Order: sequence, then C-alpha cells, then structure tokens
Amino acid sequence: MAALIWLIIGVLLVGAEVLSGDFVLLMLGLAALGGAGAAALGAGAVISVVVFAVASIGLIVGARPMLKRRLEIGQGLKSNVEALIGIRAVVVDRVDGHGGRVKLHGEIWSARSLDHRVLEPGTEVTVFEISGATAVVLAES
Repeated sequence: MAALIWLIIGVLLVGAEVLSGDFVLLMLGLAALGGAGAAALGAGAVISVVVFAVASIGLIVGARPMLKRRLEIGQGLKSNVEALIGIRAVVVDRVDGHGGRVKLHGEIWSARSLDHRVLEPGTEVTVFEISGATAVVLAES
C-alpha cells in the first residue's frame, strides 16, 4: 500500500511540473518514485522517506541545474558573438572591404565592410556577422 501512495504522489508531482516548468516538482516526483520503488522492495516507511530525501536533494542539486541550462540554450538565447549580430556600431577608423575599426558595445573591434563600401569615421553601421575577430558591417541606410 505504501508503494502505491508513493507512486501516486510521484505521478502527481511529475504531472504538476508541466504547469510550473521549473524542474523542482519533476525532481521531487522522481524522488517519490524512488521511494515507491524502495517500498515495493519491502523497505519500511523510514527507509522509503530516506530514499526520497536523498534522491530529492541529489536531483535538485545535481540534475536540475544541468536541465535548466539545457532549456535556456534550447530557447534560442544568443550568447557570445551571436549576440553581436544586428547590433549598431560606430566607425572609428575608416572601414572598407579590407579593414578598419568600429566601436561596438564600448570596445574597439577590427571591421570590414560587407559591400566593400568606404565608411568614414562617425558612420553608424550594423554588425552583419562576426568573422574570427572581425566585425563584418553594413552602413545604416
């Protein structure tokens, strides 16, 4: 009977996770399923609670952060150079198809013009791509 109660609690918690999306209820639900397994194998109430507690802590501390990171990456959050695409910059040294420099997010970047136009200092540009350590830019229209 104890195994059935643990099983019901586990399934309810895992189901409730769909509403929260924070992975805490999922971890508790999985831990409750561990408690159900212990009870089904003949463990007493104390052992089942200990299995639940240890599994809860282990899953929340160990597995949850990894799942949260994967979820954030999967949501299309831009990072590193991807976050610079589409950002505006200002030409600080003449930029053409071969080189130059722009100020991007407060930092000076090497740059080159995508369409090989000559861009004079002070011109606002948009970052089209990052090629190595060079911002490939287009002049604002």
